[in-house]
Amino acid sequence: MTDLFAPLAFARGPVARNRLWLAPLTNGSSHDDGVLSDVEAAWLRSRSAAGFGVVETCATFLAPEGQAWRGQLGLCTDAHEAAVGPLARGLAADGALGIVQLHHGGARASQAVSGLPTWSASRWEEPGDFVPPRAATAADLDAVVAAHRDSALRAARAGFAGVELHAAHGYLLGQFLSAVQNPRTDGWGGDLVGRARLLRTCLRAVRDAVPDDFLVGVRLSPEQGGQAVGLDLDESLQTAAWMVDDGADFLHVSLWDAFRNTRKRPEEHPLPLFRQAVGDLPLVAAGKIWSRADADRVLALGADFVALGRAAICHRDWPTGARDPAFDPRQPPLSEAWLRDQGVGDAFLQYLARFGLVGG
Repeated sequence: MTDLFAPLAFARGPVARNRLWLAPLTNGSSHDDGVLSDVEAAWLRSRSAAGFGVVETCATFLAPEGQAWRGQLGLCTDAHEAAVGPLARGLAADGALGIVQLHHGGARASQAVSGLPTWSASRWEEPGDFVPPRAATAADLDAVVAAHRDSALRAARAGFAGVELHAAHGYLLGQFLSAVQNPRTDGWGGDLVGRARLLRTCLRAVRDAVPDDFLVGVRLSPEQGGQAVGLDLDESLQTAAWMVDDGADFLHVSLWDAFRNTRKRPEEHPLPLFRQAVGDLPLVAAGKIWSRADADRVLALGADFVALGRAAICHRDWPTGARDPAFDPRQPPLSEAWLRDQGVGDAFLQYLARFGLVGG
């Protein structure tokens, strides 16, 4: 079985010191213009210093109209790039690979935050205060491909080890993958070939632009759930295989619950299926991984990395504790004082309270 603390050398050269990956975590801690704050930088550095092999930023907007919430990190201006440079160098100095998650909200972007209209694969309606997006034009598509490329180049210049294209959770790239939200008939929608075209084009554009030893990965939702609608397991497996063809260095599968079998084939777990789809490509899995035993189980199912979210928020020193095979840290709700001691700032605390993590 894969050792949680064994290093992994990516095919393009960078080496992760272990199989522990800090998941991309919304925290709302950056400045309103997307410039990295000292609080958010300290949060990320605390996890690299604690021993995580890979430290990934929160979803980082790559175009002004793609910003989805206040306090979201950005990487599409010179000011953004200058602010993240010290962070990138610090993560590397701590021994971690720093990864920026590149994100565009599409229909889930916030016009109230950006002041700009939203767009997506098509226009659709939803109940509540949802603002229907306009359908993307050819100029929009050209611009967002360029934005992925340019933000990846900014990340490389800043000193990060790589980027991850966020095609999960029903954001822009996921909206284009959706059979429900993308009925386009112009070659950018309809069948899976058309619906995957934007993701594939962005991936190729980034891979062609960045240095050879710079990592480029993709995050996918395997099936429909939450805001990720119109997804089919077998289509997601085909998309994953295409990511290998297009030059991806890793695939990050967002499972929400890493111990649940697939909806489409309840007798099968998704990780062996994705392993078969991507061959030897490093596979990252996230979803309710809490204890050392949980992590070992996910590795045994076929993952190369375990991505920790809530466990990493609540326990800064998870990598140290997990040296003990019996490690099973306390679960939330946890007191505000406890979370502050773990490096969680005011804005992040407010966000966590919405999910019942604060209390007790």
